[in-house]
Amino acid sequence: MADTPTAKLTFTDRLRVWFKWFLDPVGSFFNRLGMTPIMMTILGLAGNAVGAYFLARGQMTLGGWFVLLMTPIDALDGTMARLRGEPSDWGAFVDSVSDRYSELIILGGLLFHFLEIGNEMGAMLTFAAAAGSVLVSYVKARAESLRFEARGGILTRVERYLVLAPLLVVNQPLWAVGIIAVLANITALQRIALVRRQGHERMKQNRERKS
Repeated sequence: MADTPTAKLTFTDRLRVWFKWFLDPVGSFFNRLGMTPIMMTILGLAGNAVGAYFLARGQMTLGGWFVLLMTPIDALDGTMARLRGEPSDWGAFVDSVSDRYSELIILGGLLFHFLEIGNEMGAMLTFAAAAGSVLVSYVKARAESLRFEARGGILTRVERYLVLAPLLVVNQPLWAVGIIAVLANITALQRIALVRRQGHERMKQNRERKS
């Protein structure tokens, strides 16, 4: 009996396939330089922290470019590990944790900026965006710990960056956090609903086995 439905390719999965022609040569180049996947992960986190610093200072375009340029780094660490034949649970764990740190650091920079200029709406939307982003990841992690599937939704992490970075580059931080605040929380609810359906199906199958 399968407790979870067959996993479908997410938008992130498709991006990795579509850009394999680019990621593999670049990943091979960094491997030849002696960099490790963990080093690449830390580089992405550091770059996003620099971007968050500029966002906190109100330099949205400059901060947005840092966020935009660091986004491909997330795909490169996994690509490098695969090319080295060294994918590991520890590496995947570090990658996931650093992704959460990066996103919260960026939103923290925006929150500081909105509070500094007295923009209460921007601050509240940033908090809601951070809450939605964390919940999207938490629902997935908690569901998988219970052997449920909880991937997908309308605004997963990659889509959040594709919304956030370009809007920051064009100096529209309020739109950026507003869209993420709404759609990230909808995504969390979508995943909760998916797990609920699987939970009911599991209970139904358990009752049928006992009857």
